[in-house]
Amino acid sequence: METEPEPHDGAQGTAADASLTDALRDLIDDGQTLVQAELAYQQSRAVYAWGRTKGIAALVVLGIAFGFFALLAMVVGFLLALATVIGTWWALAAVTGGLGLLAALCLGLAVQRFRRMRGVLLGKDGGQ
Repeated sequence: METEPEPHDGAQGTAADASLTDALRDLIDDGQTLVQAELAYQQSRAVYAWGRTKGIAALVVLGIAFGFFALLAMVVGFLLALATVIGTWWALAAVTGGLGLLAALCLGLAVQRFRRMRGVLLGKDGGQ
């Protein structure tokens, strides 16, 4: 003998509706948590970028300053720099070359740090 299925009563429908409502609430809560986590992540990225940018800017300023001093040494070197010891031209070359190397070193370090920071922010670097 076959038994006929019992008709739906209102209690089962209400339980299913409550379960669906709870699932939707949980989904909304998860969405809010995801948004909060994403905001915190983006804020930490911005803080990292700002911290690294300050150091890079300082190196750029130092590189520009050393470049200025290289030009200043070139001008003053024509008049005073070790003219009696090695001659005016050799003194000029030594002072200008040394300051030029310092400027190149600072600017090179700034470029290296910028590339490393950009790689970290774009996810292309391990954060070293």
